[in-house]
Amino acid sequence: MKRKYEGVYVLKMKGQEEGIDDLVSSITTELEAQGADLEMVDRLGRKEFANENHAKQKAGYYVQLHFNIEPAGVDQVETKLKLNENIMLQHYRRLG
Repeated sequence: MKRKYEGVYVLKMKGQEEGIDDLVSSITTELEAQGADLEMVDRLGRKEFANENHAKQKAGYYVQLHFNIEPAGVDQVETKLKLNENIMLQHYRRLG
């Protein structure tokens, strides 16, 4: 049974925002490949970090998604996206 989730992703900036569309597209494609039904894609934009992270990043591009997916699909998406070096952080929260 599909459940409603919220996913928040922090993407590496690398000083430009040209590759952001491709990264967001790769996230949504992976979710849809696991059977997710996307409800909302909200690009929150560039946000400064309070402190530099271990990779000396001072900012990241935040994206929030709401989607319905099987619980096992979330684990598969998370595992797959961990391999993408341009995604610094991903967090999932079950909404309902």
